Amino acid sequence: MSSRRKKTQKIDMSDISKPIHNNKQQFSQESASRAYTSHLRENKGRYNDTFLKIFGFTLEDFSSWNKFVSLLFKPKDPASLGVVRALFGVLMVLDVVEERGLANADIKWGDPNECRFPLFDVLKPLPLDWMCIIHLIMWAGAFGIMLGLFFKWSCVAFIAPYWYIVLLDKSSWNNHSYLYGLISILLLGTDANRFWSIDGLFGRIRSNSHVPLWNYMVLRFQFFVLYFFAGLKKMDRDWIEGHSLSNLSSHWVFEPFKLLLSPEQVDYWIIHQFGFLLDLTISFWLFFDKTRPYALIFCTSFHLMNSRIFSIGMFPYVCLVMQPIFCHVDWPRHFMALFHFKRQVKTFPVDAIQENELCIYPERDHLKSIDSKKVVGSSSPTRKRPGTNLNWRHHLTAILLLCYGSMQCFLPYSHFITKGYNNWTKGLYGYSWDMMVHSWDTILVVVKVVDKDTGKEHFIDPDAWVQTNRWSKHADMIVQYAHCIKHNLLSQGDHQLTSDNISIFIDVWCSLNGRFQQRMFDPKLDLLQVSWSPFIEVTWLMPLLTEFSLWRWKIKHLEEDIFSWSNYTDSLFVADFPGKSN
Repeated sequence: MSSRRKKTQKIDMSDISKPIHNNKQQFSQESASRAYTSHLRENKGRYNDTFLKIFGFTLEDFSSWNKFVSLLFKPKDPASLGVVRALFGVLMVLDVVEERGLANADIKWGDPNECRFPLFDVLKPLPLDWMCIIHLIMWAGAFGIMLGLFFKWSCVAFIAPYWYIVLLDKSSWNNHSYLYGLISILLLGTDANRFWSIDGLFGRIRSNSHVPLWNYMVLRFQFFVLYFFAGLKKMDRDWIEGHSLSNLSSHWVFEPFKLLLSPEQVDYWIIHQFGFLLDLTISFWLFFDKTRPYALIFCTSFHLMNSRIFSIGMFPYVCLVMQPIFCHVDWPRHFMALFHFKRQVKTFPVDAIQENELCIYPERDHLKSIDSKKVVGSSSPTRKRPGTNLNWRHHLTAILLLCYGSMQCFLPYSHFITKGYNNWTKGLYGYSWDMMVHSWDTILVVVKVVDKDTGKEHFIDPDAWVQTNRWSKHADMIVQYAHCIKHNLLSQGDHQLTSDNISIFIDVWCSLNGRFQQRMFDPKLDLLQVSWSPFIEVTWLMPLLTEFSLWRWKIKHLEEDIFSWSNYTDSLFVADFPGKSN
């Protein structure tokens, strides 16, 4: 009998546990991955909440082009924009009469022989009667902006004459005139008449309806550029060392500071250093809720002081009335409620704001607003339905806004292109935001006309046929003035001249920021024969003698000593180039 032996198979337990171990490892990795993903999502949500609380938008809004465009068209309360529009219109009504020249149009435009300095030579002033009509059209446009009456047409009526008059005369350019023109263009593109407007009162537009967020963003950006670039321009060495504005501490507005500081310390620390820091940082402080109240106090004080120190028209007041653009968009409603104005006038509660077909509403919020009927007039069949999807108009607007922002950042530093407008400083004063950085002291301008046939010399009063002397410090305007003199002399048939074969030489002596008085242009160059281009460097501009800049401290001490001798003493410090004296 054969015995059956059971075959025993040796089982390796490690082979059984291997798949179990792999499953546990895979499960552990998946759990860790889910936990990590959840952690990232929580952090992302936390960051978005932080950004939303601080900046009013989230990082997610910049994750794609469509989300960015949707952010630009996010619906916002129109109250702040409407109030700012009305206040800006009030100031422009005053500006047209004062600085634009409606009150003295006969003096400004009445003389046909007046020398003009247009940006483009093809631009010519119209006869006096027509110039008065142009001013009246601009004035009517300012009234329309103020009242919100035919708002878009009023903006056009203001903008077209405004820029025509500005471009007619480079010698009157300044940064605030440039700023007014930009603000009016920006307002034209906005829905600033959706609140506090006659257009809304008579139903020409849907009153008290949302405006896109970009309406606020573009104005905030413009004033950010104004302040921040003004601060960047003050990084100039002359400003940092305190040479740009001298003896300004003698003005009465600085009396409180002189209780603790000397006049020299006020000039340096308060005017130059604090002014630099204020311009450079104030727009950031205005942006954040916690720092805005303090920034408004400093900014308001700054502009009120400027309004007393300088003759700069409506500029300080425009900056003051535009400050609320940085505040919460519904501040006028809270302000009116605070003073119980709602008992006397219709103030429109926040939940009664109507929808705007130009805004982009999230789908769920749009449906919720319809169901709850919190939005007035949104179901009217005659109105366009508010959008939840982007169209070509939204994308085009976003592109135009980016182009505008890029241009505003580029223009203040574009002088390497427009070299012909550069002198000792960069470019024409008026669009670079280099406010008060350069102080000019012109002591002598000699205009000499030489009759080439006889060799006889004639001298012209440099104030003849002009109303300002700014032309004397810019090569392009000097050339324009020389040709204007020739035209006027020949057209009047001056008996002193035997022919039209003449030469004109102009010798300008001036000082920049307290340096030596020196020649600015080559006095031996016939300005009727020179060629000038906006893109070519001016070769007949004499260099600024910066090697003598350190002498300014010595000059100040010498002047103080000389002035102490008597009330009738004066001093003049001059430097010249060899071979240029006649």
